[in-house]
Amino acid sequence: MVELKEREKWSGNADFLFSCIGYAIGLGNVWRFPYLCYQHGGGAFLIPYYVTLICGGIPLFFLEVALGQYTSIGGLGIWKICPIFKGVGYAAAIIAFWLNCYYIVVLAWALYYAYNSISFTLLPWSTCNNWWNLKSCRTLAQMHNYTSVLSCSRATFTTNVSMMACMNNASEHLKQFTSPVKEFWERNALQITNDISEPGTLRWPLVITLAIAWIACYFCIWKGVKWTGKVVYFTSMFPYLLLFILLIRGLTLDGAMDGIKYLFIPDLSKLKTSALWIEASTQIFFSYGLGLGALVALGSYNKYNKNCYRDTLILAAFNEGTCLISGFVIFSVIGFMAKTEGRKISEVADSGPGLAFVAYPAAVAQLPFSPFWSALFFIMIIFIGLDSQFVTMEGFITACVDEWPILRRRKELFIALVCLISFLIGLPTVTQGGMYVFKILDYYSASGWCLLVLLFFECISVSWFYGADRFYENIHDMIGFRPGRFWKWCWIVFTPLLCTSIAIFSLIEYEPVKYKNYQFPSWAEYIGWCIALSSILAIPIYAIAFFAKQTGSLKERWKISTTPTSNQNPSPDDNDKETSQRMLNEHTTAMTNL
Repeated sequence: MVELKEREKWSGNADFLFSCIGYAIGLGNVWRFPYLCYQHGGGAFLIPYYVTLICGGIPLFFLEVALGQYTSIGGLGIWKICPIFKGVGYAAAIIAFWLNCYYIVVLAWALYYAYNSISFTLLPWSTCNNWWNLKSCRTLAQMHNYTSVLSCSRATFTTNVSMMACMNNASEHLKQFTSPVKEFWERNALQITNDISEPGTLRWPLVITLAIAWIACYFCIWKGVKWTGKVVYFTSMFPYLLLFILLIRGLTLDGAMDGIKYLFIPDLSKLKTSALWIEASTQIFFSYGLGLGALVALGSYNKYNKNCYRDTLILAAFNEGTCLISGFVIFSVIGFMAKTEGRKISEVADSGPGLAFVAYPAAVAQLPFSPFWSALFFIMIIFIGLDSQFVTMEGFITACVDEWPILRRRKELFIALVCLISFLIGLPTVTQGGMYVFKILDYYSASGWCLLVLLFFECISVSWFYGADRFYENIHDMIGFRPGRFWKWCWIVFTPLLCTSIAIFSLIEYEPVKYKNYQFPSWAEYIGWCIALSSILAIPIYAIAFFAKQTGSLKERWKISTTPTSNQNPSPDDNDKETSQRMLNEHTTAMTNL
């Protein structure tokens, strides 16, 4: 008989919910969702986005949380349910590690902006008289004056041709000017070079803010899950207050509705591009934090009978609500900027990781007491980014500590070592050419094709090999009822089909990574693919090695490789030890029936 081990649990019923809110509702909603919408034609992005949400995002979220809660172990240990697929756990850990190394640089940028918000009477990106500004710099007020002077609507024309000529001349005239917000981002914060082969020097202010972000991350998780569960009560809820303030302000700006229309009116021609489908699907998986082992880790600290199905639906509603609110905020600002500058909405801001550091600062600059509001806004960015960062770290640490228990004795030291190594690996992202490095990592390491492949194997290993019906019975044993069959069919058919289709589509219609109009050289793409393969290759390598290690005929080896081990559920609640022991014995019996 297997001896059950005690495992740390959440100290309160709401700890898990708030931790998941803080994890899933992060920069993927406030930062990445708006810039992907903007990049892919607004409303066109929402069509594949919601298809993926219903058929892939919510089902996989439920699967990962339920799997963690049922097994009460981290992202590597759960694969006792189907040992040959343990490589999926290693792939998830590698992707989580890469994500930790580069994702946190967004916090470094936000800290830099927060510091500049409180260090000056006027926001430094609201004026054109700074050392980094070009002669072509014009403030929003100056641009508004130009659009008034150049307005063609008040003029009288004899023909439509002369009116069009006036509008074209006005538009071309305005294009010669640059925004102080963009100039602060590119010429002060990033000091960006022209090419990835020109890394430049370290941006020491960003090195300092990156170090501060890692120190904060360390102290959020160093004392274990009970401490983490208390931290997220504040870090997950405080940003909503600020987001609603910015929403109200954004909707009152002139031209805001034009931007919101752009968000919802689709450009259907965009649906033919592979980049739209793959980025819409991976945005769902990215924003929900799927495939990284973090949700499994969070679920593993749940009490055995917690209603994880209800929590999944609540979190999905929170997540999508936050995405839409963030979309309203940023597109209302883009509409305002377009009207002020006399440009098309598709031309007013650069689509890319820096969109939140161009459009949002422009919005904040329009508020009274703008330095105060700017500081609060970037503190919000810091909090929501920190949530996702330290929970992803918690998932990685939990997987390692559960797999190698010797690390538990020196867990605080191990966490510090992981933070230090990740900080050093992330230093290239805070050089003058760091944005190019960031874009490569964002495109290849934790989103895109490799994430789709990982989630495909994660899904089929549970639904096809362990058995969707068996897993449904496990869920029934935990929460007391069986959820609708739709989720089971998603696990068996729809989600694997979705992941496979988009992954194949993305390879057939592969589009190299770009930053604005800059095309990366071939060697940079090769590095990106090596980063992607560093995680995905763990799946077949482990499967082949595990299969070869077994003895007997091919059929016997396959049976052993896909049969759950008898100690797959080592630590449900202490109050449920009798139930869990019965389940362990059932799985031992199941080994002879497979």
